[in-house]
Amino acid sequence: MNLKQLFKRSFTAAFCGFTVMASVSEAQNRQVVAGPTRTMAVAARNNLYCAGYVQSSPIETSNRLVGGLEEQEQFNYAEGDFVYLNMGSSKGVQVGDMMSVVRPRGQVETRWTRKDDLGFLVQEVGMVEVVRVKSEVSVARVKVSCDVFLLGDLVQPVPERTSPVHQTRGQLDMFAEPSGKSTGRLFMARDNQENLTRDQIVYVDLGAEDNVKVGDYLTVYRPLGKGNLFVSDEDESLSARDEGFQSNEYRGGKFSNQAARKSGDRAQGRVVTTEKAKEDRPALRKIVGELIILNVKEKTATAVITKTAQEIHTGDWVEVQ
Repeated sequence: MNLKQLFKRSFTAAFCGFTVMASVSEAQNRQVVAGPTRTMAVAARNNLYCAGYVQSSPIETSNRLVGGLEEQEQFNYAEGDFVYLNMGSSKGVQVGDMMSVVRPRGQVETRWTRKDDLGFLVQEVGMVEVVRVKSEVSVARVKVSCDVFLLGDLVQPVPERTSPVHQTRGQLDMFAEPSGKSTGRLFMARDNQENLTRDQIVYVDLGAEDNVKVGDYLTVYRPLGKGNLFVSDEDESLSARDEGFQSNEYRGGKFSNQAARKSGDRAQGRVVTTEKAKEDRPALRKIVGELIILNVKEKTATAVITKTAQEIHTGDWVEVQ
């Protein structure tokens, strides 16, 4: 390699090194500008407009689905299908109108409430968009299907709902004190589910008459020692009468380390059972989760589970935070 080539290679290497150092220096001096904080909704689409509700006031039944374009081949309809509504220009319907489709399912009967009559369940099936208007009927296309549409489903105005937004909150307080505010029961969940976790829809027997509102947080709890799916018929882990813990040769002692104590200051009384030990204690509770209210009716509210410590059950208690 001659002197000219060596000089050229050295100059190239030095220039590249200077460029890298300049880039690093510029990156270090550059200020990072954070973008605007984005708010995140607690519920959207399926959990906001397909959650359903339990109401006690009458529902409007005059407007409904009366036909389907392919009804000779199918009984139910989903997103993209065309259906007929028994409402047209005579009722002020216009092309582009969006409408909600609901299906009343019947009176709610449950032992998980102290209220006499909660009302009836209304399933929210989805939404349709009007694409053609005639005098007495309209053609609509299914835009959102939370479930299959059936002829006879009711058509309602699209409800105005705004989801609560996520808030910066600490971890679930497993030992939080009662707030002293309204308490009720989680009496049912969407799709008849019984063991529940985060982001699932539930219904509670607290409503407008209890002054709850959209965005309220509710603690989910149950009395301490309650809530098992299966109940054991054994009261104690081990009876005080159980023996066989000593050998026949050395007779080390017949007392099991799992047997309960004897009462009295000289251990001369009866065995203190688990049931006896719980007597006279203050009311204790086990906190299992947290909800936030999405929709409020007269006696009930629809909520979504936001936090869990374990599975939540229908029948669990709720308390406004």
